[in-house]
Amino acid sequence: MPNFPPFTLTPPPPAAAPPGEKLPLAAVALGLLALLVATADADASRARLSLGLALVLLSGGALAWAWLAFGRTEAGWHPHDLWRRASTSRGAVAWVTGIAFTGFYVVLYWFPWLLENLIRALDPFSQNLRHRAADQWFLYGTFYTLAVLVLGGRALWKYRFSRYHLARTASVMFFQLGISFLLPGLLLALQQPEYYFNYFWPLKYDYLFPGTVAQLLHGGGLGVFMVFWGVVMSFLATPVLTYFYGKRWYCAWVCGCGGLAETAGDAYRHLADKSRAAWRWEVRLVYPILGLIVLLTALLWVGASGAVPALGVVTGPLGQFYGFAIGSVFSGVVGVGFYPLLGSRVWCRFGCPMAAYLGLLQKHFSRFRISTNGGQCISCGNCSNVCEMGIDVKQYAQRGEPIVRAACVGCGLCATACPRGVLNLENGPHEGRLAASAFIHADSLRIL
Repeated sequence: MPNFPPFTLTPPPPAAAPPGEKLPLAAVALGLLALLVATADADASRARLSLGLALVLLSGGALAWAWLAFGRTEAGWHPHDLWRRASTSRGAVAWVTGIAFTGFYVVLYWFPWLLENLIRALDPFSQNLRHRAADQWFLYGTFYTLAVLVLGGRALWKYRFSRYHLARTASVMFFQLGISFLLPGLLLALQQPEYYFNYFWPLKYDYLFPGTVAQLLHGGGLGVFMVFWGVVMSFLATPVLTYFYGKRWYCAWVCGCGGLAETAGDAYRHLADKSRAAWRWEVRLVYPILGLIVLLTALLWVGASGAVPALGVVTGPLGQFYGFAIGSVFSGVVGVGFYPLLGSRVWCRFGCPMAAYLGLLQKHFSRFRISTNGGQCISCGNCSNVCEMGIDVKQYAQRGEPIVRAACVGCGLCATACPRGVLNLENGPHEGRLAASAFIHADSLRIL
């Protein structure tokens, strides 16, 4: 009898690489090597040269690769074979990248002395901007801002066909560079409190703590304005803006966490878990975290009033727990370190109290929705694949149901990726926002 080979499915071909990508990738590799040299060199002058070379090579290599991948092709939406690349499909490269990111955050938070040479290399820059020596957080802010700017350039190449995404990317780049990095440094140079005007309670939870408020109020007129700004933005402007535009005005246009997710994390957005189990964990985690910070803030104010002096025994450990478990481990180590494995919005989806606060407003009191035209949906799944918040958009589109989800950050990629124009981001009237679009049932069709 003839010996037939066993039946097997042919594996998909490897993802096509942009022609000429070896040179920019070599530049990135050399940049990482130069960064390691700067980290190990105790001589500040040599470390400064190595760090400068590293940043030039890393930035130039990343931008050159982005141009090769997106700049030379026809403008428009392309899947870019993300599920066939080891770097974006939880392959070996993704695991190495995730371990490197996680390791950096662990060192930054708990072993900053290992970064001392890099920190000292940034002293001249810090002195010019802030009139003080660099520290671990200035190093982190520099790296963070550079990542948003460089990979924001990548996003501008990739989404150059969409005015919405160009404006959104430019917005997060502006807020990160101007409001989150340069402005706080200039405030320090002017002997004023360091303040981040694009972060509010409950995300920047300590801004409304009694101790922080008292410190700002003693800083003069600018400190009083900072307290006023924090209160107004948290309790007045945020609900009003969310009513008109949904949470996208902040999460997709202003927030630094969202800015990093939309730029550095863009290549990992498809990794968000779309399962119902993931949604249950989302609800179990993000709303209790919001409740915890509300409780902590209230307890601190009650304690500061002197009504219950014994509250200090509770608020101290509770504040330390929140700062360590949520502020450090969740938002940094897991939130960014796990980009290549769990997607770019792990923190925003499961841990961010600001996202939970905005999500409740968006779901129940906002005009924002994503409308769907079910009669046009071809079930390609592009919309679900690009949703970084783990929403199975296709299930809504197939039924013609509007998407009014607390998790949605309004990034608009689902509408961009749809080949049929089924999805549309709307700020319509609140009345009727849950109504489905007209759907043509199969029984209504007559085949001639």
